[in-house]
Amino acid sequence: MMASTTFLNKLVPVFLLCMVVAATMAESAITCGQVTQSVSPCIPYARSTGGAPTAACCSGIRSLNDAARTTPDRQTACKCLKAIAGSISGINYGVVAGIPGKCRVNIPFKLSLSTDCNSVK
Repeated sequence: MMASTTFLNKLVPVFLLCMVVAATMAESAITCGQVTQSVSPCIPYARSTGGAPTAACCSGIRSLNDAARTTPDRQTACKCLKAIAGSISGINYGVVAGIPGKCRVNIPFKLSLSTDCNSVK
């Protein structure tokens, strides 16, 4: 009986720690609403033939990149971006792919409808 009590006393703190970590991760997950809000200033530019993105567009891309720090957050952001791009007519995907570079933001995946969001790290 003593051995099982000792085992439980060691197991309970580990279980509680796992619950705290899981709750923290769930709270920090990025939403498609956040992604939409961040990239909406880029839509007019994404429909253009080039030039320079607005300061608001670059600020949104930067804040989105800062918010998506974990692999699950980046995968969610990728999926949301693809859904947004697919729902807006007149998007120039060549221009879209260049936005991070023009805004001097290094994102860990290519902005493209062909990007496999599940492989984004």
